[in-house]
Amino acid sequence: MTSEPVQRRLRGALYDEAMLLADEVRGYFDDELGRDTLALDPLARVQVSCESLKVTTRLLHVVAWLLTWRAVDAGEIVAVRARAPSHRLGPSPESDPAAFALLPDRARDLADAGIDLYRRAALLDEAAGAVGPGPARLAQERLARAF
Repeated sequence: MTSEPVQRRLRGALYDEAMLLADEVRGYFDDELGRDTLALDPLARVQVSCESLKVTTRLLHVVAWLLTWRAVDAGEIVAVRARAPSHRLGPSPESDPAAFALLPDRARDLADAGIDLYRRAALLDEAAGAVGPGPARLAQERLARAF
């Protein structure tokens, strides 16, 4: 398991990135997505809208999870509460490959960035939920006791 100060820094950097990406996504989806999909047939526009909701949902799960850990870092809640199933990272909606392919290039890039962000948050969530120190930490502790 990664040490808590390292996890805290990783979560902080991920939070900054998530907020920037959320702002980019909001700006694009509010201002440009509709123009970029005008040429699509109505069914394809609905599919693109569904994919855009999945992008937003994925980001909101990451931001909510990060805000929980910010509350832990601020001493507002205890870490054991943040590790409860109700506070863990929410599931990522699966994208439909055919609908994903309909996304305009910019939307696809933002969706890919959100998927990558979610993947990294999931790794931190998994590490945060791990019980006890990892094998490297145990070896370090044994070495420290030996010397």
